[in-house]
Amino acid sequence: MFNPSKEDVRRFFCEAWAKRQGQLPLTPLETIAVDWIEEHPEYHNDLADLEQALVRDYPPEQGRSNPFLHLAMHLSIEEQLSIDQPVGIRAAFERLAQRLDSRHDAMHDVMECLGEALWRAQRNGAAIDGQSYVEAVLRRAGK
Repeated sequence: MFNPSKEDVRRFFCEAWAKRQGQLPLTPLETIAVDWIEEHPEYHNDLADLEQALVRDYPPEQGRSNPFLHLAMHLSIEEQLSIDQPVGIRAAFERLAQRLDSRHDAMHDVMECLGEALWRAQRNGAAIDGQSYVEAVLRRAGK
């Protein structure tokens, strides 16, 4: 199973962004990543300096989200949508995006649902409950 380190994740996003800035060819995964990076201009400075990115912390007290965690969540959800795993997530997401009239806003709502599902799984020492996760997205979509 692929289990990248914090440094691997940060390097991936910084290098993908540098490639986009340099108009260099991107892999399909890098293309998805930089599309989301472009949607988040508030993260561009964080991604511009790889060495700083590798050592910087983002404690909650600073009042801002960790750009690498946020972007990784975007990628995780994109993967889930592409394979409809857990089953039903794609349809639930599409309903939510239609209700919000914004794919980006829907993605952020799904992130909250995914974060909650991850927190519950970790707290309970169990696997993520995919059905509950999809149901949480459906609740936000207004079923």
